[in-house]
Amino acid sequence: MKTRTIRQSVLLPAPPTVVYDTIMTSRGHSGFTGAPARIRPKVGATFSVWDGYIHGKNLELVPGKKIVQSWRPSEETWPQEYFSTVSFLLAPAKGGTRLTFVHSGVLPDHAGHLSSGWKKSYWDPLKTYLEKRGRS
Repeated sequence: MKTRTIRQSVLLPAPPTVVYDTIMTSRGHSGFTGAPARIRPKVGATFSVWDGYIHGKNLELVPGKKIVQSWRPSEETWPQEYFSTVSFLLAPAKGGTRLTFVHSGVLPDHAGHLSSGWKKSYWDPLKTYLEKRGRS
């Protein structure tokens, strides 16, 4: 099967441990996406975010540094048993955290909307959430 890889990088206004905890807890994930999430920071644990639209399993976790997950959306055009892989690498940077993101194994028909979706539905609201949290 032919696939694509999405690579993105974003600077977030919080330390890596805060970014990690925000992404990897149900409360944090729901807080920045505005949608129900069931996620916990345990290797092998399954997760469901965006009110069940996205689900998968935690494959590798290094608190404050790295998140690797199997990942699939609930879409009719995405094969039921096929999972792609997402990786979040977190590194300290001036002003907060440099998040380097790689989404591999993306089906070609989904690459465009997923690439823009990560920016619109994850990085922009995550940045806003962390900025507000830092001011409170």
